[in-house]
Amino acid sequence: MTQENNELIYIWDAYCGWCYGFSSTLSKLHANHPELPLSVWSGGLFTGDNAQPIGAFPHIASANARISEMTGAEFGAAYDELLEKGEAVMDSEAAAAGFAALRAQAPERSAELASAMQRAFYQDGKSLSEPDTYREIAAQFGLDAEAAVTFMHAPEAAASVRNEFIRVSRLGVQGYPTLLLRKGDSLYQLGGGSTTLAALEERLAGVLG
Repeated sequence: MTQENNELIYIWDAYCGWCYGFSSTLSKLHANHPELPLSVWSGGLFTGDNAQPIGAFPHIASANARISEMTGAEFGAAYDELLEKGEAVMDSEAAAAGFAALRAQAPERSAELASAMQRAFYQDGKSLSEPDTYREIAAQFGLDAEAAVTFMHAPEAAASVRNEFIRVSRLGVQGYPTLLLRKGDSLYQLGGGSTTLAALEERLAGVLG
């Protein structure tokens, strides 16, 4: 039974390793609760002066080990090579534009599209600023690849992404991933990162009653 005005809101960043680790748990929770719509919004972790080569963030390797330990997520050999070279630029604004382009065609599959983007980066070592990455993901989902790439580079896409970052900021979200429940006019934080499925279910039941 649909619970009117209730929805899950997932705040993520494509270049966030903890979001990658959390994606499997989110997928299971979403499958358990088809009555709750799920919206996925990009937060903007590496933007402006923070959009730098991956080598500028030496803590990433140890963080990845922790993510694997806590969530079971696996990082691919191609990504490990990319991390070792340290040259790939993580630009969350470009990735958010690419996600918006895919999401526009299949909003009901937003979480799956986000997961596909993170697999492309964290397993296959592909840039989330490159059009070909989105062509491949669009093809996987039966979407219009060229329409996605065109949208990604359109001025309105950049404006939409900036507005989305502002909207996330106004929610008071401080880190990624963050899973929220909107119940009527109220927002409740359910968890993120290493939060287990059982803990999410418990918190969700506590709010929904």
